[in-house]
Amino acid sequence: MDWGGWATFGFGATVTLTAILVGAQLAGQTRMDIPMMLGTIFVEDPDRARVVGALMHLVNGQFFALFYAAGFSLLNQSDWWLGGLFGLLHGVAALTLIIPLLPGVHPRMASDRSGPDRSVILEPPGLLGANYGRATAVVTLVAHIVYGMLLGILLSP
Repeated sequence: MDWGGWATFGFGATVTLTAILVGAQLAGQTRMDIPMMLGTIFVEDPDRARVVGALMHLVNGQFFALFYAAGFSLLNQSDWWLGGLFGLLHGVAALTLIIPLLPGVHPRMASDRSGPDRSVILEPPGLLGANYGRATAVVTLVAHIVYGMLLGILLSP
């Protein structure tokens, strides 16, 4: 397995994915703030939560890059299209499994099933993150496909 590539390019691909999501947020395409969502699981202060969440997202990106590298190694192939396919699957999993499950474990995120509560600071993401904007699902999928394509191009099987 390409350990050096995993460490280096996994970090770079994660930074790129995060930059696409933050750029889309700054452009008004989505209100989803992954560092805020992750960080506020552990820290109440929004500014500190973003720092903690950004670090968590980088660690998560490295973790997922390890699975991509393992997949490329098992298939003995890494191409942009295979990485893009992995990224599409990763993005679909994020939108249909990871993000919708967050309200169940997040102490500061409202749930679609709960009423108003002063202790929550984040609204529920909704189906495919739609509560954060109509373009959220598309932006998330594009970011994950780019992440996978970068890993497919840069990692050796």
